[in-house]
Amino acid sequence: MPVESHQYIVSTPTQQAPTGTSGMNSLSTLEQIVLVLLAITAATHLYAGVVEGAPPVLLAGVGFIGGMLLYTRGVRRHGLVIAAIPYTAVQIPLWYVAKAGNFTLVGYADKIVQIVLVVALVALVFRQRNA
Repeated sequence: MPVESHQYIVSTPTQQAPTGTSGMNSLSTLEQIVLVLLAITAATHLYAGVVEGAPPVLLAGVGFIGGMLLYTRGVRRHGLVIAAIPYTAVQIPLWYVAKAGNFTLVGYADKIVQIVLVVALVALVFRQRNA
């Protein structure tokens, strides 16, 4: 009886760190910028969530941190970047409606960070897609 031999070829994109690779050393400059922007908006949300006693705002901050941790651990990076775009973008109109004219300088600064973050995330999606 003949024995069949199976060979499996696995290829990974050269621009993306393999799953399980962690740390800032394996990340591009754009990825590092995205993580810094995420950290700023996460800190803003955590602070506002605690000070204002707003659990949804606090949870948004926790979500940003969770995404950052998964990304730096190499878990489904492309999917996380895609998911982060609407997750971040929806924060802007929600803030506008929730604050209803009671805006603060911290809120404006956070929204500027989030706008830059969305642009950086879109650029990262295109970079990953073209890699």
